[in-house]
Amino acid sequence: MPYTRWWWFSNRITPADIRFQLNWLKKNNFGGVEIAWVYPLPNQPHGPKWLSQEWSQIVGFTKTYADHIKLGCDFTFGSLWPFGGSIVKRKDASRTFKGLSKQRLYYSWESAHSTKPGYILNHLDKAALKNYSRLMSRALIKAIKGSPSALFCDSWEVDTDQLWTKGFSQNFRRRFGYAISSFMNKLDKYPSIRYDYRKLLAEYVLNEFYKPFTEICHQLKAISRVQCHGSPTDLLAAYASTDIPESEAILFNPDFSVIPASAAALAGLKIVSAETFTCLYGWKPRPGPAPFYKHELTADLKLLVDALFANGINQIFWHGMPYNRKNGDNQFYASVHVGPDSYFADDLPDFNRYMEKVSAIMKQGTPYSDVAAYLPLEDSWMLNKLPEKMKKPSAFYHWEMHSTKMPKELKGYHPLWISAYFLKDAQYRKGVLYCRNARFTSLYIGIKWMDKEALTEVLRLAKQGLPICIKHKPKEPGRIKTVDYNKLTSELMTLKNVSSSFRRISKNQPLVKGRNLPDFWCRTAGNNSYIFFAHPMAKNLCYPLTYGQSLTKKTIKKYITIKTSRGYRKICLRFIPHQSIMLKISSTGSIKTIDISFSPRCALNKSFK
Repeated sequence: MPYTRWWWFSNRITPADIRFQLNWLKKNNFGGVEIAWVYPLPNQPHGPKWLSQEWSQIVGFTKTYADHIKLGCDFTFGSLWPFGGSIVKRKDASRTFKGLSKQRLYYSWESAHSTKPGYILNHLDKAALKNYSRLMSRALIKAIKGSPSALFCDSWEVDTDQLWTKGFSQNFRRRFGYAISSFMNKLDKYPSIRYDYRKLLAEYVLNEFYKPFTEICHQLKAISRVQCHGSPTDLLAAYASTDIPESEAILFNPDFSVIPASAAALAGLKIVSAETFTCLYGWKPRPGPAPFYKHELTADLKLLVDALFANGINQIFWHGMPYNRKNGDNQFYASVHVGPDSYFADDLPDFNRYMEKVSAIMKQGTPYSDVAAYLPLEDSWMLNKLPEKMKKPSAFYHWEMHSTKMPKELKGYHPLWISAYFLKDAQYRKGVLYCRNARFTSLYIGIKWMDKEALTEVLRLAKQGLPICIKHKPKEPGRIKTVDYNKLTSELMTLKNVSSSFRRISKNQPLVKGRNLPDFWCRTAGNNSYIFFAHPMAKNLCYPLTYGQSLTKKTIKKYITIKTSRGYRKICLRFIPHQSIMLKISSTGSIKTIDISFSPRCALNKSFK
């Protein structure tokens, strides 16, 4: 069932309020909560001191009661975001090339008890993370007991300008053969040197933060659930290092979710979650509420949810519910409002039941895979800041990959992303590319730049016979060029199984054929396949939604052809207003429609037209 983020403001927390809100969630078909500790609200008594015994007791009570009524209970591994606060000592604080980072943790739980903001954790030093986690886990240890809990890490949100750590300079020289220090204040003048810096930085982020974070969670017998987006690293590798990769919408457009979904497929992870409904109708900074706060339309919410399902998500986290007593009016900015006074309160039980039904089907088996599409990491690292027209509150750089899209010609093939990180141990045998837990029949490369290490692996697989579509002869990024790079690219491009034409190298026909296909996601379970087709209006959603964007009275018909074990079958997808479609394809080739109907309240409040 869907979970909700539950904002605990740094104010008075009582067992009675906890029971009231958890009981309400249970009654309305929520599956659990993720407690997020945030700033104090004015004119209210302060809550217990951060990580104190009193704090631990009330958190432990919450987990015990959640277990009692069979609700899940996850915990953000810190207050606000990113990780930081008073438990981060100066030696473990985030640094830049110029010294100690100026970034601080404002508006956290601790701001109720101190006017001095804490340091941001050094996310490039696993020893610093270990010191931080030792104190966090000590306060959470009793709450983690009982049913399995996830420890949550929100999106990156660490200042990345000239990000640095002890030993970086020496490691850079060993890796690239020249000193980076003299270029750090003018990286934008030297894109190739900036590329080398970002390449090493990406490895630090992965090996010093994301991988150790999951290891720490396992040592605590907990689960890691992580939003890796916004971090300057290989997002596929980072997401794959977690137990539950988590996306976000709609500050991130729904098609971004294919990245964590692809990572899950490669790593053999069953659950791909999403922080959902963030800034649904736009951004308004604190302290004011989000646009159309407490007037959100269920039909708009469903449109976004269906777009996420069609891009690989199978677990929804509402964003979300403020801590409240009965008849309380606390609110959280940048969010839809979850609570008894929600505008969509009457729809909640059935809407959550709908999401649970689709999620359960989309957790069966494994994602369908055919074509592996090479994630354009090198291209994004060679670029820098986004042009103004592409920026939004969560997007400033190309390497954040907000605008990364699957090639249009692959639409019907249900492609998944892949990166060089996963090609290192991949093998092509008897017509199948074995890549960790995923299986592919061909590789699609549409980038301008390719690292030497990646090129070497691609050439190795090509020599094994892997069909490869490579749209452009790649160039080598980075300052130091290798003498044999052009020779390797020429050798690759002349192989018979390598072509700039995808049709020429592809041995398979697409899973789905048709004009202007709706977004869809497919999973195979045993001899059956399940395909979720989102309503056509859910295609190409982008931040922010227009209020009432989902509303329609039209039925849309899409004539498509689906590949089955008995050949292609022609069918008509009939999308009635606000409904998506789930199909089950059996081993005999039969196609059955699974009832996932849910009719949201769609009356548009006239005052908001």
